[in-house]
Amino acid sequence: MENLALYPGTFDPITRGHLDVITRSSKIFKSLIVAVAHSKEKRPMFSLENRVKMIKLSVKNLCNVKVMPFDNMLVDFARAQKCKIIIRGLRAISDFEYELQMGYANSSLSPSLETLCLMSVLENSFISSSIVRNILAHKGEISHLVPREVDEFIKNLRP
Repeated sequence: MENLALYPGTFDPITRGHLDVITRSSKIFKSLIVAVAHSKEKRPMFSLENRVKMIKLSVKNLCNVKVMPFDNMLVDFARAQKCKIIIRGLRAISDFEYELQMGYANSSLSPSLETLCLMSVLENSFISSSIVRNILAHKGEISHLVPREVDEFIKNLRP
């Protein structure tokens, strides 16, 4: 029985869907690391530091969740943390196809690494960070898409 899992992502920004996966995973595993990818090739809207801050604000009441940035390959980060379980969220069939490929790739690099997928709850199935960023770019309302603390954090960042 594994006591530790990793939930990796860019979290640019963290959404209610992400928080749901984190909360549900924290009930399954003794410890959960939310691994925040540097991901410079994706050119995130928010700095790594601010993404980490937003997640920490969102999970402050989950005592078994730790937030850590990383800028290397996920399998290497997982190995360094002595973690053998990767958590991924699924919203649609397209997510499954991508996660299946990534799971196989990670397994080919680290055969002991398992990927577990959690289906999104229906109310969060349309939410993605890219949708949130698009709405933000047009100065739209995101409070129904992100945790309250994140909405407040982002509003304080805006001029």
